[in-house]
Amino acid sequence: MKSYDILLSENKKWAHDRVENDADYFKRLSDLQTPEFLWIGCSDSRVPANEITNTQPGEIFVHRNVANLVIHTDVNLLSVLDYAVVHLKVKHVIVCGHYGCGGIKAAMSNTSYSQVLNMWLRNIKDVYRHNRDELNNITDEDLRADRLTELSVIEQVQRLAKTSIIQKAWKERDAPNLHGWVYGLKDGLINPVFEMKANTELDPLYEYNNL
Repeated sequence: MKSYDILLSENKKWAHDRVENDADYFKRLSDLQTPEFLWIGCSDSRVPANEITNTQPGEIFVHRNVANLVIHTDVNLLSVLDYAVVHLKVKHVIVCGHYGCGGIKAAMSNTSYSQVLNMWLRNIKDVYRHNRDELNNITDEDLRADRLTELSVIEQVQRLAKTSIIQKAWKERDAPNLHGWVYGLKDGLINPVFEMKANTELDPLYEYNNL
């Protein structure tokens, strides 16, 4: 049996087991999607949002990319953010990174990976540059990467707050709250490192007054 055939076989077993335990399981999922959370996470296969938060399908709306970045020219992310905030009216947006992130470690190096990946990782290098003194004072490379992971998550949350999507929702319904989390691969625990409640005061340069 080929590897992808195993996935299809396991899917049939999973669907059968769900119906065995709850006959209306898929009917409920197909009729309604009202997640309270938008999760912006890393594409890393070891960090599945539903599993590490012990939630069910339908509870978290998920977007994932390399190193969980919020880039203001990323139409994919902005489309997800717009749909989640404007139409699903999520109450919380979570940016969740993870310790041991390959994207973070790659951004800390001077290795060239490809034109596209280099361009993507440059956003993390910018976070390093803005926090160079703090990071360079951490002699242990793994600990420095862990701290860069935290600082990058904080930066992504702040970038969310700079979007007109978030600011308009804050004015209209005093939501969503923004959260920065980091997941630990070694212990399975989530470390909350940052939070911005709705209508947190921003640098006036980034505030829109005609929303």
